Amino acid sequence: MKHNNPPLTYKEAGVDIDAGDALVEHIKPLARSTDRAGVMGGLGGFGGLFDLKAAGFKDPILVSGTDGVGTKLKVAIEAGIPDTVGIDLVAMCVNDIVVQGAEPLFFLDYYATAKLEVETGRRIVAGIAEGCRRAGCALIGGETAEMPGMYAAGDYDLAGFAVGAAERDQLLPRAGIAVGDVVLGLASSGLHSNGFSLVRRVLEREPHDIASVLEPTRIYVKPLLQAIRGTGAIKGLAHITGGGLPGNVPRCLPDGLRARLDARRWKAPPVFGWLQRAGNVPTDDMLRTFNCGLGMVVVVGKGDVGKVTGALLAAGETVREVGVIERAPADEADCVVDNADSLWRS
Repeated sequence: MKHNNPPLTYKEAGVDIDAGDALVEHIKPLARSTDRAGVMGGLGGFGGLFDLKAAGFKDPILVSGTDGVGTKLKVAIEAGIPDTVGIDLVAMCVNDIVVQGAEPLFFLDYYATAKLEVETGRRIVAGIAEGCRRAGCALIGGETAEMPGMYAAGDYDLAGFAVGAAERDQLLPRAGIAVGDVVLGLASSGLHSNGFSLVRRVLEREPHDIASVLEPTRIYVKPLLQAIRGTGAIKGLAHITGGGLPGNVPRCLPDGLRARLDARRWKAPPVFGWLQRAGNVPTDDMLRTFNCGLGMVVVVGKGDVGKVTGALLAAGETVREVGVIERAPADEADCVVDNADSLWRS
Protein backbone atom coordinates (compact mmCIF):
# COMPACT_ATOMS: atom_id res chain seq x y z
CA MET A 1 0.00 0.00 0.00
CA LYS A 2 1.43 3.34 -1.05
CA HIS A 3 1.20 6.54 0.98
CA ASN A 4 1.23 10.02 -0.56
CA ASN A 5 2.25 11.67 2.73
CA PRO A 6 5.99 12.34 3.07
CA PRO A 7 7.82 10.65 5.97
CA LEU A 8 7.96 12.56 9.21
CA THR A 9 11.06 12.96 11.37
CA TYR A 10 11.47 14.12 14.97
CA LYS A 11 13.19 17.28 13.70
CA GLU A 12 10.26 18.06 11.40
CA ALA A 13 7.97 17.60 14.41
CA GLY A 14 9.88 20.40 16.10
CA VAL A 15 12.56 18.68 18.18
CA ASP A 16 16.21 19.07 17.13
CA ILE A 17 18.38 16.45 18.85
CA ASP A 18 21.52 17.91 17.28
CA ALA A 19 20.78 21.30 18.87
CA GLY A 20 20.34 19.58 22.23
CA ASP A 21 23.67 17.80 21.86
CA ALA A 22 25.35 21.08 20.89
CA LEU A 23 23.98 22.76 24.03
CA VAL A 24 25.30 19.93 26.20
CA GLU A 25 28.79 20.55 24.84
CA HIS A 26 28.48 24.19 25.90
CA ILE A 27 27.18 23.17 29.32
CA LYS A 28 30.01 20.78 30.21
CA PRO A 29 32.72 23.43 30.83
CA LEU A 30 30.18 25.64 32.62
CA ALA A 31 29.37 22.78 34.98
CA ARG A 32 33.05 21.98 35.52
CA SER A 33 33.62 25.59 36.60
CA THR A 34 31.33 24.95 39.60
CA ASP A 35 33.12 21.82 40.88
CA ARG A 36 33.66 21.58 44.64
CA ALA A 37 34.68 18.99 47.22
CA GLY A 38 32.29 16.06 47.12
CA VAL A 39 31.47 16.05 43.40
CA MET A 40 31.86 12.61 41.83
CA GLY A 41 32.13 12.21 38.07
CA GLY A 42 30.72 14.70 35.57
CA LEU A 43 27.75 15.33 33.32
CA GLY A 44 26.45 12.53 31.15
CA GLY A 45 25.22 9.91 33.59
CA PHE A 46 21.61 9.23 34.47
CA GLY A 47 22.11 10.86 37.87
CA GLY A 48 24.56 13.16 39.63
CA LEU A 49 26.71 11.76 42.42
CA PHE A 50 27.92 13.56 45.54
CA ASP A 51 30.07 12.32 48.43
CA LEU A 52 29.08 13.94 51.75
CA LYS A 53 32.09 12.51 53.55
CA ALA A 54 34.46 14.05 51.02
CA ALA A 55 32.68 17.37 51.59
CA GLY A 56 33.71 17.20 55.25
CA PHE A 57 30.45 16.32 57.00
CA LYS A 58 30.36 14.01 60.02
CA ASP A 59 26.69 13.86 61.12
CA PRO A 60 24.84 15.60 58.27
CA ILE A 61 21.17 16.36 57.82
CA LEU A 62 20.19 16.88 54.19
CA VAL A 63 18.22 20.03 53.37
CA SER A 64 16.62 20.51 49.95
CA GLY A 65 14.81 23.31 48.17
CA THR A 66 13.14 23.83 44.80
CA ASP A 67 11.85 26.90 43.00
CA GLY A 68 11.54 28.72 39.69
CA VAL A 69 11.92 32.29 38.47
CA GLY A 70 8.22 32.98 37.86
CA THR A 71 7.03 35.63 35.42
CA LYS A 72 10.27 37.57 35.73
CA LEU A 73 11.13 35.29 32.82
CA LYS A 74 8.57 37.11 30.65
CA VAL A 75 10.36 40.42 31.26
CA ALA A 76 13.70 38.78 30.39
CA ILE A 77 12.26 37.16 27.26
CA GLU A 78 10.65 40.37 26.01
CA ALA A 79 13.86 42.32 26.71
CA GLY A 80 16.01 39.64 25.04
CA ILE A 81 18.20 39.37 28.17
CA PRO A 82 18.48 35.72 29.31
CA ASP A 83 21.84 36.14 31.05
CA THR A 84 20.85 36.68 34.68
CA VAL A 85 17.68 34.64 35.19
CA GLY A 86 19.87 31.61 35.88
CA ILE A 87 21.36 33.48 38.85
CA ASP A 88 17.80 34.13 40.06
CA LEU A 89 16.98 30.44 39.73
CA VAL A 90 19.88 29.35 41.89
CA ALA A 91 19.37 32.16 44.38
CA MET A 92 15.75 31.31 45.08
CA CYS A 93 16.73 27.75 45.98
CA VAL A 94 20.00 28.21 47.87
CA ASN A 95 18.80 31.19 49.93
CA ASP A 96 16.00 28.96 51.21
CA ILE A 97 18.50 26.26 52.17
CA VAL A 98 20.92 28.51 54.05
CA VAL A 99 18.18 29.79 56.36
CA GLN A 100 18.10 26.25 57.80
CA GLY A 101 21.80 26.60 58.58
CA ALA A 102 22.72 24.34 55.65
CA GLU A 103 25.50 24.65 53.10
CA PRO A 104 24.22 24.18 49.52
CA LEU A 105 26.16 21.34 47.94
CA PHE A 106 24.76 20.75 44.47
CA PHE A 107 22.16 22.06 42.04
CA LEU A 108 20.16 20.63 39.13
CA ASP A 109 18.16 22.67 36.63
CA TYR A 110 15.25 22.10 34.27
CA TYR A 111 15.10 24.27 31.15
CA ALA A 112 12.10 23.91 28.84
CA THR A 113 11.35 25.74 25.61
CA ALA A 114 9.29 25.50 22.44
CA LYS A 115 12.34 25.54 20.16
CA LEU A 116 15.87 25.17 21.44
CA GLU A 117 18.07 28.11 20.52
CA VAL A 118 21.58 27.01 21.43
CA GLU A 119 22.96 30.49 22.14
CA THR A 120 20.02 31.46 24.34
CA GLY A 121 20.35 28.17 26.20
CA ARG A 122 24.08 28.71 26.66
CA ARG A 123 23.51 32.17 28.13
CA ILE A 124 20.86 30.85 30.51
CA VAL A 125 23.05 28.00 31.73
CA ALA A 126 26.02 30.37 32.06
CA GLY A 127 23.85 32.35 34.49
CA ILE A 128 23.01 29.18 36.41
CA ALA A 129 26.71 28.34 36.65
CA GLU A 130 27.47 31.86 37.89
CA GLY A 131 24.78 31.49 40.55
CA CYS A 132 26.29 28.18 41.64
CA ARG A 133 29.75 29.73 41.92
CA ARG A 134 28.37 32.56 44.05
CA ALA A 135 26.69 30.00 46.30
CA GLY A 136 29.62 27.60 46.41
CA CYS A 137 27.55 24.68 45.12
CA ALA A 138 28.15 22.44 42.12
CA LEU A 139 26.00 22.18 39.01
CA ILE A 140 25.96 18.39 38.67
CA GLY A 141 23.08 17.78 36.27
CA GLY A 142 19.89 18.99 34.70
CA GLU A 143 17.41 18.54 31.90
CA THR A 144 16.78 20.44 28.68
CA ALA A 145 13.35 19.87 27.15
CA GLU A 146 12.31 21.02 23.69
CA MET A 147 8.50 20.88 23.60
CA PRO A 148 6.86 22.41 20.51
CA GLY A 149 3.21 23.18 21.10
CA MET A 150 3.65 23.42 24.86
CA TYR A 151 5.18 26.92 24.82
CA ALA A 152 4.71 29.92 22.55
CA ALA A 153 7.52 30.71 20.13
CA GLY A 154 10.44 32.30 21.95
CA ASP A 155 9.19 31.38 25.42
CA TYR A 156 11.09 29.26 27.92
CA ASP A 157 10.70 28.16 31.51
CA LEU A 158 13.16 27.40 34.28
CA ALA A 159 12.99 25.37 37.46
CA GLY A 160 15.65 23.93 39.69
CA PHE A 161 16.45 22.34 42.99
CA ALA A 162 19.34 22.40 45.38
CA VAL A 163 20.48 19.97 48.04
CA GLY A 164 22.53 21.05 51.02
CA ALA A 165 23.63 19.69 54.36
CA ALA A 166 24.11 20.88 57.92
CA GLU A 167 25.65 19.18 60.89
CA ARG A 168 22.81 18.04 63.11
CA ASP A 169 23.68 20.44 65.93
CA GLN A 170 23.90 23.48 63.63
CA LEU A 171 20.38 23.46 62.17
CA LEU A 172 18.36 26.70 62.28
CA PRO A 173 16.21 28.15 63.72
CA ARG A 174 17.59 27.42 67.18
CA ALA A 175 15.63 27.14 70.38
CA GLY A 176 15.93 30.20 72.55
CA ILE A 177 14.58 33.00 70.37
CA ALA A 178 13.11 35.31 72.99
CA VAL A 179 11.56 38.70 73.73
CA GLY A 180 14.22 41.38 73.37
CA ASP A 181 16.20 39.65 70.63
CA VAL A 182 17.27 41.93 67.80
CA VAL A 183 16.30 41.70 64.13
CA LEU A 184 18.99 42.53 61.57
CA GLY A 185 18.19 43.13 57.92
CA LEU A 186 20.44 42.38 54.94
CA ALA A 187 19.92 44.65 51.94
CA SER A 188 18.32 43.22 48.82
CA SER A 189 19.72 43.91 45.36
CA GLY A 190 16.29 44.95 44.10
CA LEU A 191 13.03 43.19 43.33
CA HIS A 192 14.67 39.73 43.39
CA SER A 193 12.20 37.22 41.85
CA ASN A 194 8.78 37.81 43.38
CA GLY A 195 5.72 39.81 42.42
CA PHE A 196 6.46 40.06 38.70
CA SER A 197 2.86 39.56 37.63
CA LEU A 198 2.27 42.93 39.30
CA VAL A 199 5.58 44.39 38.07
CA ARG A 200 4.66 43.57 34.47
CA ARG A 201 1.31 45.35 34.84
CA VAL A 202 3.08 48.43 36.20
CA LEU A 203 5.57 48.33 33.30
CA GLU A 204 2.60 48.55 30.92
CA ARG A 205 1.63 51.83 32.59
CA GLU A 206 5.08 53.33 32.86
CA PRO A 207 8.26 51.88 31.31
CA HIS A 208 11.30 51.70 33.55
CA ASP A 209 14.99 50.84 33.32
CA ILE A 210 14.92 47.13 32.54
CA ALA A 211 18.38 46.55 33.99
CA SER A 212 17.15 47.57 37.45
CA VAL A 213 13.99 45.48 37.07
CA LEU A 214 16.04 42.41 36.06
CA GLU A 215 18.79 42.93 38.67
CA PRO A 216 19.42 39.35 39.83
CA THR A 217 18.50 38.05 43.27
CA ARG A 218 21.29 38.46 45.79
CA ILE A 219 22.83 35.20 46.99
CA TYR A 220 23.50 35.39 50.73
CA VAL A 221 24.97 31.92 51.22
CA LYS A 222 28.68 32.52 51.74
CA PRO A 223 28.37 35.54 54.09
CA LEU A 224 25.70 33.82 56.17
CA LEU A 225 27.62 30.55 56.48
CA GLN A 226 30.68 32.54 57.52
CA ALA A 227 28.66 34.35 60.20
CA ILE A 228 26.82 31.22 61.37
CA ARG A 229 30.02 29.23 61.79
CA GLY A 230 32.24 32.08 62.89
CA THR A 231 30.01 33.53 65.61
CA GLY A 232 27.73 30.69 66.67
CA ALA A 233 25.27 33.43 67.59
CA ILE A 234 22.65 33.45 64.84
CA LYS A 235 19.34 32.15 66.19
CA GLY A 236 17.14 32.37 63.12
CA LEU A 237 17.02 33.46 59.49
CA ALA A 238 14.21 34.32 57.09
CA HIS A 239 14.52 34.60 53.31
CA ILE A 240 12.17 37.40 52.19
CA THR A 241 10.42 36.04 49.11
CA GLY A 242 6.73 35.81 48.15
CA GLY A 243 4.66 37.10 51.06
CA GLY A 244 7.23 39.77 51.86
CA LEU A 245 8.29 40.61 55.40
CA PRO A 246 4.90 39.86 57.02
CA GLY A 247 4.72 36.45 55.35
CA ASN A 248 8.28 35.26 55.89
CA VAL A 249 9.74 36.68 59.11
CA PRO A 250 7.27 34.70 61.31
CA ARG A 251 8.47 31.44 59.73
CA CYS A 252 11.60 31.51 61.88
CA LEU A 253 9.83 32.53 65.12
CA PRO A 254 8.27 30.30 67.79
CA ASP A 255 4.60 30.61 68.64
CA GLY A 256 3.79 33.55 70.87
CA LEU A 257 6.47 35.88 69.50
CA ARG A 258 6.47 38.44 66.73
CA ALA A 259 8.88 40.84 65.04
CA ARG A 260 8.32 44.60 65.13
CA LEU A 261 10.27 46.35 62.41
CA ASP A 262 10.81 50.08 61.80
CA ALA A 263 11.14 50.86 58.10
CA ARG A 264 12.95 54.13 58.82
CA ARG A 265 16.01 52.02 59.70
CA TRP A 266 16.73 50.84 56.17
CA LYS A 267 16.52 52.13 52.61
CA ALA A 268 14.81 50.41 49.72
CA PRO A 269 16.42 50.54 46.24
CA PRO A 270 14.83 53.18 43.95
CA VAL A 271 12.99 50.55 41.89
CA PHE A 272 10.52 50.12 44.77
CA GLY A 273 9.66 53.84 44.79
CA TRP A 274 9.00 53.72 41.03
CA LEU A 275 6.86 50.62 41.42
CA GLN A 276 4.73 52.02 44.24
CA ARG A 277 4.26 55.39 42.54
CA ALA A 278 3.69 54.23 38.96
CA GLY A 279 1.32 51.49 40.05
CA ASN A 280 -0.24 53.43 42.94
CA VAL A 281 0.28 50.17 44.84
CA PRO A 282 -1.13 50.22 48.39
CA THR A 283 1.45 49.90 51.15
CA ASP A 284 -0.01 46.61 52.40
CA ASP A 285 0.31 45.13 48.91
CA MET A 286 3.90 46.32 48.63
CA LEU A 287 4.78 44.71 51.97
CA ARG A 288 3.09 41.38 51.20
CA THR A 289 4.36 41.12 47.61
CA PHE A 290 7.95 42.39 47.63
CA ASN A 291 11.03 42.29 49.85
CA CYS A 292 10.93 46.12 50.09
CA GLY A 293 14.69 46.38 50.44
CA LEU A 294 15.48 43.48 52.79
CA GLY A 295 16.35 40.17 51.19
CA MET A 296 17.23 38.33 54.39
CA VAL A 297 16.41 38.81 58.07
CA VAL A 298 18.65 37.63 60.92
CA VAL A 299 17.57 37.13 64.55
CA VAL A 300 20.28 37.44 67.23
CA GLY A 301 20.52 38.03 70.96
CA LYS A 302 20.97 41.65 72.01
CA GLY A 303 24.49 40.97 73.28
CA ASP A 304 25.57 39.39 69.99
CA VAL A 305 24.53 42.18 67.63
CA GLY A 306 28.06 43.59 67.34
CA LYS A 307 29.87 40.40 66.46
CA VAL A 308 27.22 39.15 64.02
CA THR A 309 26.99 42.55 62.31
CA GLY A 310 30.78 42.70 62.12
CA ALA A 311 31.01 39.25 60.54
CA LEU A 312 28.38 40.10 57.93
CA LEU A 313 29.93 43.48 57.12
CA ALA A 314 33.33 41.82 56.72
CA ALA A 315 31.75 39.37 54.27
CA GLY A 316 30.40 42.23 52.12
CA GLU A 317 26.80 42.55 53.30
CA THR A 318 24.92 45.77 54.00
CA VAL A 319 23.45 45.26 57.49
CA ARG A 320 20.96 47.31 59.48
CA GLU A 321 19.42 46.81 62.91
CA VAL A 322 15.77 46.94 61.86
CA GLY A 323 13.64 45.68 64.72
CA VAL A 324 13.06 43.65 67.84
CA ILE A 325 11.30 40.47 68.94
CA GLU A 326 8.31 40.98 71.23
CA ARG A 327 5.34 39.03 72.56
CA ALA A 328 2.60 38.53 69.99
CA PRO A 329 -0.95 39.42 70.99
CA ALA A 330 -3.22 36.59 69.85
CA ASP A 331 -5.32 38.81 67.56
CA GLU A 332 -2.49 40.69 65.85
CA ALA A 333 0.03 40.04 63.07
CA ASP A 334 3.23 38.08 63.73
CA CYS A 335 5.31 40.71 61.91
CA VAL A 336 4.55 44.42 62.15
CA VAL A 337 6.30 46.95 59.89
CA ASP A 338 5.99 50.48 61.29
CA ASN A 339 6.52 53.58 59.11
CA ALA A 340 6.45 51.52 55.90
CA ASP A 341 5.49 54.54 53.77
CA SER A 342 8.94 56.00 54.43
CA LEU A 343 10.38 53.36 52.07
CA TRP A 344 8.95 55.02 48.95
CA ARG A 345 9.00 58.66 49.94
CA SER A 346 11.55 60.62 47.91
